[in-house]
Amino acid sequence: MSARPPSRNSSVPDGPRRTSDTGPGRRQSAAPPPRTGASHGVRAARPLADGDRERLLAGAHHDPHALLGAHSVRGGMELRVLRPFARSVTMLAKGLRAELHEDGDGFFSGVLPLRTAPEYQLLVAYDSGETSDEASDGDAGDASDGNRARIEIEVQDPYRFLPSLGELDLHLIGEGRHEELWRALGAHPMTHQGVTGTRFTVWAPNAQGVRVVGDFNYWDGTGYPMRSLGSSGVWELFLPGVGEGALYKFDIARPDGSHTLRADPMARRTEVPPANASIVTESHHVWRDDEWLARRADRTVHESPLSVYEVHLGSWRPGLTYRQLAVQLPAYVKDLGFTHVELMPVAEHPFGGSWGYQVTGFYAPTARMGTPDDFRHLVDALHRAGIGVIVDWVPAHFPKDDWALAQFDGRPLYEHADPARAAHPDWGTLEFDYGRKEVRNFLVANAVYWCEEFHIDGLRVDAVASMLYLDYSREQGEWTPNEHGGRENLDAVGFLQEMNATVYRRCPGVVTVAEESTAWDGVTRATHHVGPGGFGGLGFGLKWNMGWMHDSLGYVAHEPVHRKFHHNEMTFSMVYAYSENYVLPISHDEVVHGKRSLVSKMPGDWWQQRANHRAYLGFMWAHPGKQLLFMGQEFAQGAEWSEGHGPDWWLLDPSYAAEADHRGVRDLVRELNTVYAATPALWQRDTVPEGFAWVVGDAAEDNVFAFLRHAADGSPLLAVSNFSPVVRHEYRLGVPDAAQAWTEVLNTDAARYGGGDVLNPDPLKPESVASHGRPGSIQLTLPPLATVWLRPV
Repeated sequence: MSARPPSRNSSVPDGPRRTSDTGPGRRQSAAPPPRTGASHGVRAARPLADGDRERLLAGAHHDPHALLGAHSVRGGMELRVLRPFARSVTMLAKGLRAELHEDGDGFFSGVLPLRTAPEYQLLVAYDSGETSDEASDGDAGDASDGNRARIEIEVQDPYRFLPSLGELDLHLIGEGRHEELWRALGAHPMTHQGVTGTRFTVWAPNAQGVRVVGDFNYWDGTGYPMRSLGSSGVWELFLPGVGEGALYKFDIARPDGSHTLRADPMARRTEVPPANASIVTESHHVWRDDEWLARRADRTVHESPLSVYEVHLGSWRPGLTYRQLAVQLPAYVKDLGFTHVELMPVAEHPFGGSWGYQVTGFYAPTARMGTPDDFRHLVDALHRAGIGVIVDWVPAHFPKDDWALAQFDGRPLYEHADPARAAHPDWGTLEFDYGRKEVRNFLVANAVYWCEEFHIDGLRVDAVASMLYLDYSREQGEWTPNEHGGRENLDAVGFLQEMNATVYRRCPGVVTVAEESTAWDGVTRATHHVGPGGFGGLGFGLKWNMGWMHDSLGYVAHEPVHRKFHHNEMTFSMVYAYSENYVLPISHDEVVHGKRSLVSKMPGDWWQQRANHRAYLGFMWAHPGKQLLFMGQEFAQGAEWSEGHGPDWWLLDPSYAAEADHRGVRDLVRELNTVYAATPALWQRDTVPEGFAWVVGDAAEDNVFAFLRHAADGSPLLAVSNFSPVVRHEYRLGVPDAAQAWTEVLNTDAARYGGGDVLNPDPLKPESVASHGRPGSIQLTLPPLATVWLRPV
């Protein structure tokens, strides 16, 4: 049997080394000792049964530890080793050196006259791949070895170790209730029975056998079969000497006997795509955000300011690493006054063009910008700047890559067994089987993982509607009703309820946000409160208000002369504003694929487009609900977003002729956030009707909207938007107090924002003239295409 070429990679702990290698446990014998196991008290072991031998070599044995390693037998202790390509194997123990018999196919065995198994190591000899006269030290091998130099390495035997996964872990996995699943499954550096190495565990209940392969064994797992831990479906192997930085995968024998090479579903670090191996890792980051976490738990998100800047990390400043982003992003976001960033998916994904929404590594931040600890450093930096971090989380589907989750162990495992239920009709992906307890556990624990391991403050759950409905994007006859004859996916409902309840229980101060585009009742209702439809609430903290987004963008896209015919598109949101706890999203989805950027949706010339843009943002920030704005829209980028180049930062370069136009919009966004944060009326009662009152909602001919926002103590803010291109002088609006003057605190037409500077510079004194159902009123000048905020002096 020929020897494998020795590795020159110093990170490989268990492979042949050249004579120039140094370090403990490495030796070379140029003239191998005679192979006389019997003279050392080693007698032949009983041969393996043919079936066991074949299954071990095929990687299809469920219990290799029962055959390999040391076992008591009549007359002594039997030791069996599987070391493909080895020339000899010798057992080393205190006061003992015993060479094993070669049994062929890489097997070595022997029976030693011992009552119990001692702590032992293996001295494994390989051909070096060189003839003796080529060897660096000039030593020669004997003629019987073909004049080959010999390399010997001293290693631990993985098959002398007890299982390294506890019974409680297995019980919780079996129940589908292991809330810290990432601590049980995957690859974990550890010390086990006094020896350092890595524990590998994977859930593959349909596999005939599983082997660990990696750069530590030349990607040949023949000598590294894992053991099945019973009905849990979990396979385990502790590999001594393997540590951080090692690359690995699982070689799975499918039920039909064929093999598939898979990345670890629980991998916490991966190679940089398109490479897809998993990497052994553990965190060494020292968090410095204790003050942030302590304050976060004291806040109620519904009664706090929440202004979100949505970011695609890979293209915000293309080419930056997590650590470089940690310098630039917190400073930029803090300067603009946003309270949170929302990161488009950071979990590992093979195709950058998916923007992260087709995930293969649910437990690993993408390696494109650095290591998991580098990502922790970014989150830490944002927290220390006073900025919360929300991440997009994608439990709705996963791609079909043959090295990832699809038919992971040869049969549908993470996906639904029914192909019609498994295939996502829109995205060419697979839907999770939410009815399988282990899959539900995988996802619930994943949500907790991001919050606990990376200190994430919120999860925005993508594509919730596609999860909730069995007929989502399916025609009649392409879906099967649930047990009650309905279209609701009851398994998905149960999963979302469990996820939300678990996250809120374990992670104080964290908020979950649903991207849900239908009228499903109770998205943000508590899970224990049953609604009219008979379902408990889904338990989310917030929900994206997709209706407001579509209606309001539709309104402002019309020429002002036509807006009166669409006036209700701006007022209809208040009919249902308190049915859920809402976020108003102008997200990445609205500025790609031909939809145009926000400013480019606006009608008119460049001045009018920017004025519309500013007026819209002023209306949005004053409207009940939290707000979210995608990067680039804060400075009125004219082009659609592309993940290839990101925002057009050059628009803000002083050398650009129209730089002031874009900088003015960004200055407005900063002022919106500043006044918003300082005005409880704009956020303290977002979710109750008492926080809002129309002053005038029916001025369709004028294209004017005016409403009051109220804080918990009753202090008001008056917001007025004029979406017509004409100045309206002495425009009368009713106010609640006939004795209180009002002053302008924000005007989107101010010259410093790029407007015409039509202002109300002096306090507006009320008159005892009833208007809009109120005893007093004020008269003010409404600038064209602008929003004005006023509050009592």
